[in-house]
Amino acid sequence: MNWLAIVLGTAAFFAVGAVWYTVLFGKAWRRLTGLSEEQLRSGANGPLIFVLCFLLELLVVTMLGHLFAFLQPSDRAKMMISTGFGLTIMSPAIGITYLFMRKPLKLFLIDAGHFVVGMAAVGVVFVLLG
Repeated sequence: MNWLAIVLGTAAFFAVGAVWYTVLFGKAWRRLTGLSEEQLRSGANGPLIFVLCFLLELLVVTMLGHLFAFLQPSDRAKMMISTGFGLTIMSPAIGITYLFMRKPLKLFLIDAGHFVVGMAAVGVVFVLLG
């Protein structure tokens, strides 16, 4: 497996999330989740949440790296598979959960969009690092 691509892909996924949930959709996401900016900043578990998020993203990207090591796909296929993970595996999984939790469609679209764009960024890293 390409461990450099796995670690940097995870960092890219995490960076997309940082921009996604602050600059792009931060206000809408906070409103839809009912969390204030103060609640998010003052939480004692903030650092732990970020570390766990990175580790969970690392798990997803490691599985993708394992798949790429096994399949040896073309660059085009790497992008299709990476984006496909976000679009057809991760987004439906959170969609099922959100349906039962009665979460609004807008929240699903924000979170699912993060998965799709984040996984596309992972794909770019794998393409660039071979």
